[in-house]
Amino acid sequence: MDLRSTLLVIGGSACSFKLLNTVLRFLPTPEPAHLKAWKWRNISTSVAHSSLTGAWAVLCLYLQPQMVEDLISSHSLLSHSLVAVSTGYFIHDFLDMALNQSFKQSWELLLHHSVVISCFGLAVTSRRYVGFAVVSLLVEINSVFLHVRQLLLLSGRRNRLRTEMTPACPSVTYSVTSWLNVGTFLVFRVCTLGWMTRWLAVHREHIPRYVLMMGTAGLSVVSTMNTVLFYRLLRADILINTHQNN
Repeated sequence: MDLRSTLLVIGGSACSFKLLNTVLRFLPTPEPAHLKAWKWRNISTSVAHSSLTGAWAVLCLYLQPQMVEDLISSHSLLSHSLVAVSTGYFIHDFLDMALNQSFKQSWELLLHHSVVISCFGLAVTSRRYVGFAVVSLLVEINSVFLHVRQLLLLSGRRNRLRTEMTPACPSVTYSVTSWLNVGTFLVFRVCTLGWMTRWLAVHREHIPRYVLMMGTAGLSVVSTMNTVLFYRLLRADILINTHQNN
């Protein structure tokens, strides 16, 4: 795609996700989530993005496996479109959070989105490093379970119905989602980001300094945030449940 077409796809994507978010206003919201209706819509929109781009990234790498060997210049219309669509989503989500949440609540994700928009924007406008961006979108496979977990919490479906005979304990749906979340986190976040960091270090001599600095800074920020996130998930879903069982 030329630059004009790329910008149209990005803008169209941002508008499409905004439209989806608006449509969700008219759909039923679980009663426990009524007080956090904006967050319910925001995360539901994120589930749609993660499901779409995670599967799309796998399809791109399946159809063009040689892209893994050349993450700098090798790409297809399908992969270029994927990164453009994802860029549009992150622009939408950045604006959605900036307008509806306090900075104190959203600064971490705003920082994350700023990094992603900068890196993806460079890739789609220059048509270089598209493969690198596609590999990074494998992370979205884990994001599906991460967001579904949040929706279960918002809808009050974390625990089974408590009775006098049975203490509160995680529901089957929440437990399965939680373990899938942790498993895919290790595979599609930790392993993917580790592989990307190694690739960047090995190919540093073939990458312009400003691109190397942008990639290094971006991976550093995202890796730090993921480390904190993984600790929070382990503490909330694994360590506490283990302690209660003992």
